[in-house]
Amino acid sequence: MIKDMTQDEISLYIIKTLKENKKAEFEIIVDELQPYDLAKIYQDLPFKHKARFLLFLNSDNLADLMEELDKEEQLDLLNMLGVEKSSNVLNLMDNDDLASLLDELSPEKKDSLLSEMNKMESNAVQDIMKYPPETAGRIMTNRFVWIRNYYTVREAVDKLKSFAEFAESLNYLYVIDGARRLVGVVSYRDLLLADPGEKIDDIMYERVIYVTVTTDQEVVAKTVERYDFISVPVVDEAHILVGIITVDDVIDVVIKEANEDIEKLSASGKSIDFETKTLVAAARRLPWLILLLFIGLISGRIISGFEETLQKVVALAFFMPMIAGMTGNTGTQSLAVVVRGLISHDIDKKVVFRLVMREFGVGVSIGVTCAVLISVIAYIWQGNFILGMVVGCSLFFTLIIGTLAGTVIPLILYKLKIDPAVASGPLITTLNDIFSLLTYFGIATMFIQYLM
Repeated sequence: MIKDMTQDEISLYIIKTLKENKKAEFEIIVDELQPYDLAKIYQDLPFKHKARFLLFLNSDNLADLMEELDKEEQLDLLNMLGVEKSSNVLNLMDNDDLASLLDELSPEKKDSLLSEMNKMESNAVQDIMKYPPETAGRIMTNRFVWIRNYYTVREAVDKLKSFAEFAESLNYLYVIDGARRLVGVVSYRDLLLADPGEKIDDIMYERVIYVTVTTDQEVVAKTVERYDFISVPVVDEAHILVGIITVDDVIDVVIKEANEDIEKLSASGKSIDFETKTLVAAARRLPWLILLLFIGLISGRIISGFEETLQKVVALAFFMPMIAGMTGNTGTQSLAVVVRGLISHDIDKKVVFRLVMREFGVGVSIGVTCAVLISVIAYIWQGNFILGMVVGCSLFFTLIIGTLAGTVIPLILYKLKIDPAVASGPLITTLNDIFSLLTYFGIATMFIQYLM
């Protein structure tokens, strides 16, 4: 019906069915939509049509819609649905997404919704909410299929069919013993290829890669990335299987962590997007920028300290922006490399030494190339060979310093258990301005008698 339509055409068609009260036709359209497309259409609908749109959706579609919206939109939707209908929808949501949503509600609203929910679902989501934020326990779901190690393949397949609607993922079946401890894993493919009478104990993999409820979510993401898993099991301190984390939740974690690092690298510290209001965005950026402003005054103090050198050779001022800018740029480049590497690599002394030496080599290579180039340009421009050498040597040393600063500072912060992304681009740039000006005017002062 809608396979050849664009999203705008589908939206117009849906508005038409809403206006004409054609619920059956509306349901046929919605059944062909992916949850993301459903959410996009809802977001783009004029406000006057949103209430009827929600009224026409069944609880399953509403649950799909909820999981695709951001927190503020979810809260608005809950208010529009009312407590009773909201509770029906929440029963169908993934428990990890629901736990994240309930965190945003007041205690009274949260308790009201939980009390109206199915008791089993309510207890499950409250169990998840007991774990600290950004841990495996907080992002796991308890909607998965487990099997006993003494089952036959036929019994495992029968259970799989019975719980197909309940489970979030059927790629892997996790095997538990009589005490519910995780003892193995069987893939869906293994079940299809095995003889129906075989015991699960005989076909399962006993070496199971797992995470614990307190494992940091970034570690979970690394585990999934390294082993190319679709899901990973979660166990408690007694090795009892309590949930699984699926790859879609891992992708959400990766995107969230990347956004946080970008915010820190930009020295804003808090989320700023296209929808953020002007004054809010300004308020979130100002604290860091004010701090950097005062640090930047040190650069002015350095220049004033070399005022006599500048008065004697005014041409030195021509190259100040270039020296400072190049040093800041190379430092920011190294910072980006290190922060990205810290996410995907285990760090030890050998890795750190190799990285620092590699970046030192990079700094030397870039420094030599740029120094020779700027020396020639300065000589041709000003007709002073010594000036060209001073500018070239200064740039050579400052590029090495900038590269090493961008490498070493985040590594030191990482060692001190501080998020290395706080060594933000503006901070590295400001510090490198100070290093570069000290180096530049220090070398210029040493050769001042040859420059005059």
